[in-house]
Amino acid sequence: MKFVDEVSIRVKAGDGGNGCMSFRREKFIENGGPNGGDGGDGGSIYMMADENLNTLVDYRYTRHFDAERGSNGGSTDCTGKKGEDLVLRVPVGTTVIDSATQEVIGDLTKAGQRLLVVQGGWHGLGNTRFKSSTNRAPRQTTPGKPGEQRDLKLEMKVLADVGLLGLPNAGKSTFIRSVSAAKPKVADYPFTTLVPNLGVVSVDRWKSFVVADIPGLIEGASEGAGLGIRFLKHLSRTRLLLHLVDMAPLDDTSAADAAEVIVSELTKFSPSLAERDRWLVLNKCDQILEEEHDARVKEIVDRLEWTGPVYVVSAIAKQGTERLCHDIMRYLEDRADRLANDPAYKEELAELDQRIEDEARAQLQALDDQRALRRSGVKSVHDIGDDDWDEEDVDDEDGPEIIYVRD
Repeated sequence: MKFVDEVSIRVKAGDGGNGCMSFRREKFIENGGPNGGDGGDGGSIYMMADENLNTLVDYRYTRHFDAERGSNGGSTDCTGKKGEDLVLRVPVGTTVIDSATQEVIGDLTKAGQRLLVVQGGWHGLGNTRFKSSTNRAPRQTTPGKPGEQRDLKLEMKVLADVGLLGLPNAGKSTFIRSVSAAKPKVADYPFTTLVPNLGVVSVDRWKSFVVADIPGLIEGASEGAGLGIRFLKHLSRTRLLLHLVDMAPLDDTSAADAAEVIVSELTKFSPSLAERDRWLVLNKCDQILEEEHDARVKEIVDRLEWTGPVYVVSAIAKQGTERLCHDIMRYLEDRADRLANDPAYKEELAELDQRIEDEARAQLQALDDQRALRRSGVKSVHDIGDDDWDEEDVDDEDGPEIIYVRD
């Protein structure tokens, strides 16, 4: 199944049915009076989180969704049928955004959670509604109200307790295969994972956590190089980040340089995400001599000026991974206890989560704007010749000066 984590769709609620104008006409009954019924309400559209879905591929090609219109009212005071509501199922962890205003309409983080995105139109009134002692035969009705319409952007972020962060071939996929039942592709040649993978790590009979492996970053990812930073947003919901570093890279680069690249790209994407609790995991220790371990670890720690936990493991040999998983489980339990008993800590984490969300959305929106500029023929933001200027091209003195290059 193709992994799709961002789509744009248009939703239109059903219009309300029109009111009916009718008069009672029966044998032996003169001037029976008005009996036109109201129309039916239009159907609304809801989003519902479904734990059985893990991608937005259902909305990749079908982009327009219309709810049912309410039926018109009928004679003999018959009310029109209400339009059926439309429920669109999305994966758990989907954020619904109004494309026009960039307003976050809602966040579906629990299975079965429903969110109203467009309201159906209100029904029209039949002429029965307008009868009175002074108006015995009203010929007045009202039409149904049109249903709401919106352009929506759906963003899915995987829900995981722990996120793996690192360069391609740092051993993230091997690590997740080693500690869980997930089976992402691994091979004895260099390549990068193309889609996020989730694995459930069972530490004890009743204790487990979810770990997410996202595609590896490369230098310049924050500017769109490689797979760019498209998948970094999936780490914004995690509680802990594991920074995996290859202690024995295949090329001539040093492990310390590789670690610095990831820290730099993470900070460019979201300085607040870089503040998330992060542990350093030095992988592939079985690839270097044991007497070189301490020197290699010290080089990386000193270069990063690292003060947090450091683990030396070999994912493929399952060396050190059991202890790491137990420590992660203990950290998650302690964090949950502190959240339950320390309101100040809970508020601090909520504020950090909101900053991460805002920075991630701003960064992704900036990349979308750059792609739109490229599609429109603008290559970059540099000086252009005087002959290309119009008077309208000059920005207001109080605002930023933006100069475009045309093809």
